[in-house]
Amino acid sequence: MSYKTYTTDALVCRASDHNTDDRSFLLFTRELGMLFASARSVRKESSRQRYALQEFSRVRVSLVKGKAGWRIGSIESQKNYYHAAVDKAARGSAVSLFRLLQRFLHGEEAQVHLFDYTEEALEAVSSALKERSFVDTAVAVRVLGELGYVDGKMVPEVLVSLSPKELDNEYNDEVNLVISKLYAQAVTASHL
Repeated sequence: MSYKTYTTDALVCRASDHNTDDRSFLLFTRELGMLFASARSVRKESSRQRYALQEFSRVRVSLVKGKAGWRIGSIESQKNYYHAAVDKAARGSAVSLFRLLQRFLHGEEAQVHLFDYTEEALEAVSSALKERSFVDTAVAVRVLGELGYVDGKMVPEVLVSLSPKELDNEYNDEVNLVISKLYAQAVTASHL
């Protein structure tokens, strides 16, 4: 019996150890959504997958759906946002965005638009920003809006029309207050 192989871009949100050398990963994939996948012997020093499958990384991965769940085949490392961040604050922003996905995104459902926006946002928050707190909150509100936790009509137009990198130049006290309230309401209402 042969299994179909899916090759897709993915963000490594979390890793957990199993047995002696195995590890399971929570991957946000472009075509398949959020899923758990396991890799055998990935913790061995001789494993070629060891360094590609680091948390907070963007990878190109081949996945096989078996009886026991998803298995990781080949892997190609593209970028680690934690290591690429310019400073401690940028690393914190990147980790926060990964944790937001891990907390609010559930199920194997394609989220192509959200994946593309998240990649763009990770590039922005990993770089130097003047208004980091504003950009972090704005990105979180956009992600929560894509997932349905924030009413799209309530999101200020400036957040929808601009890329995450452009948000750094658009700080506004009024918009900041609105998005802070939207974020707080979404977190409270979600019960997650």
